[in-house]
Amino acid sequence: MDVVHNLLDGFGSALVLQNLLLALVGVTIGTMVGVLPGLGPATTVALLLPVTYVFDPIGAFVLFAGIYYGGMYGGSTTAILLNIPGETASVPTTLEGHPMALKGRGGAALATAAIGSFVAGTISTVGITFLAPWMAEVGKLVQPVEYFAILVLAFVTVTSLVGDSVVKGLAGLFLGLAIGLIGIDNLTGQPRYTFGVADLYDGVELVALAVGLFAVAEALYSASRMRNRPAEAVPLAGKVWMTRDEWRRSWKPWLRGTAIGLPIGSLPAGGAEIPTFLSYNLERRLSKNRKAFGHGAIEGVAGPEAANNAAFSGTLAPLLTLGIPTSATAGVLLIAFQIYNVQPGPLLFETEPELVWTLIASLYIGNVMLLVLNLPLVKVWVKLLAVPRALLTPAILVLATLGVYAIAQNVTDVAFAFLFGALGFLLRRTGYPIAPMVLGAVLGPLLETQFRRAMSFAEGDWTVLLSRPVSASILALAALLLVGPVLLRRRTTGKSAASRT
Repeated sequence: MDVVHNLLDGFGSALVLQNLLLALVGVTIGTMVGVLPGLGPATTVALLLPVTYVFDPIGAFVLFAGIYYGGMYGGSTTAILLNIPGETASVPTTLEGHPMALKGRGGAALATAAIGSFVAGTISTVGITFLAPWMAEVGKLVQPVEYFAILVLAFVTVTSLVGDSVVKGLAGLFLGLAIGLIGIDNLTGQPRYTFGVADLYDGVELVALAVGLFAVAEALYSASRMRNRPAEAVPLAGKVWMTRDEWRRSWKPWLRGTAIGLPIGSLPAGGAEIPTFLSYNLERRLSKNRKAFGHGAIEGVAGPEAANNAAFSGTLAPLLTLGIPTSATAGVLLIAFQIYNVQPGPLLFETEPELVWTLIASLYIGNVMLLVLNLPLVKVWVKLLAVPRALLTPAILVLATLGVYAIAQNVTDVAFAFLFGALGFLLRRTGYPIAPMVLGAVLGPLLETQFRRAMSFAEGDWTVLLSRPVSASILALAALLLVGPVLLRRRTTGKSAASRT
């Protein structure tokens, strides 16, 4: 009953007029920016991160919750009408959603994506409501050795599943870890990687890092492709709704996608990529008409979109209870927590109960707002796809520059934002994923702290990492996830070569 009582208190705070307006503004802006090609949820949150400085922490995170959900909803529009997935998790949506749009059924694809996201978002938020406090209690029992192992597992999971190369993922991860080590060492008091720059003694400004790697890098990447003819959106004909048969074919995939996405997303090493592809493969196997897949099967949109939304919602559980983000978007949200001097973790529900429960309550409210906004106004959002790149790119750069400067009024931070933007652009052009780098930079100091605590308790004996059953099992799983994809690719390549000969 404590959970219900706390949730009601959260609704009491979330239903205040100011917070309601912030939630509405958040879902509107999030959807609007998320619809624009190439701007996924992570970029949306990073770009608008400096805007929240004028609010108190509760109001800021209500706005963030709206932006977070709005960015997820908006990504399905570009995936279906432009065949451009905002993130890796949106790839299954393009496989069936875009063929549906080409056949004049884009309205049905957008409708099943919106309603499926609402169903999955509501169910997963209910799950978070009751799961997160339990995870927080369990988190209190986690020792530094196990905490270090969990962080390693989170790093490995994101590194091995994002992008097409484990080596590139590891390169991005270690680069992020190096960035996270910049500043004064808390144990020895010695500066590390500062190169005599006084502004680096406190470490890299995380807002500059997030805005640079996502917003500035996206603007530069878009500018580099200015000469290429931009993809044209498929015209949206007819009503944005589904027939009775499409409803019948969608409701089970919604539930199955939610059942896959929520538990995987809630794991400390979860994420949205695995559940969306699992959902797509499951729907293809269960479908009575498998031949329709690849040519516009509505089940292939309903299931993955539900799994995607449920997994994205589920990532809030390890973020709030353990302070571990399992996606780039969650990493940016962790940066937002740190900006307001709030440390997510097992004690968050005790130290900041009003903030946590208002945030959870705002997820329910934002989910309803998004459904009301998306279905009637989807044709308005589609018109945003016609915004010329020549206008969009400089607008992003101006907003990024003003946002970073407004926080500390420091030109150095602006310079670092553009430096990280150039780095992010190079990584994207060469196929290196950015998510491992962000998680490495944000969680690197925490990883170092937990490792030092573990070594201190074990009096320098590193074998304690392998002698304790829980940490040894987690590290073994991490090693399997790191090596497994490499062996699987080699086996697949070998079979392909053998079949050609």
